[in-house]
Amino acid sequence: MKKNDPIFGELDYDYIWSKDTNINFFGKEVEIALIIKGDEDGEFEEDQYKAYQSLMENWDELHPSFLQPILEYYKEKRHELGYDIAIDENYPLVETTDKILEMISLDSIVVPYAGIYEGRDMGVLFKCTWDVENGVGLRLLDEKVTEVGYQDVAN
Repeated sequence: MKKNDPIFGELDYDYIWSKDTNINFFGKEVEIALIIKGDEDGEFEEDQYKAYQSLMENWDELHPSFLQPILEYYKEKRHELGYDIAIDENYPLVETTDKILEMISLDSIVVPYAGIYEGRDMGVLFKCTWDVENGVGLRLLDEKVTEVGYQDVAN
């Protein structure tokens, strides 16, 4: 099923609404999936539109702020797994956001159902070199990173 939404554009429905789109990520155009949570009828909530539009309007200023929380999350995971003591090639010592940027790739932007959290709620998903299965997810509220974890934190 397809729908042409005035804000999200041409969407496909296969249990979720989505489309492939391009976005600038650190000076490179990357293809990502835009995923919008919604019922089969394709009626989205006003707060979903607001959250998406606000993220897109502020994207160029915002996305560099994602790296520090991802770096902190990586260091925490590395410590939890004991790789700060034992060597593991998937979890090398990383101290800078430049290095973490080399280890992630932007995968998807998720527009969750509105009303679960107070504020404009969005998810940003990344693939990463250290956890291919789970990746990394960011939950944003009012365009600020509030949670970092496996990709499912952003769904």
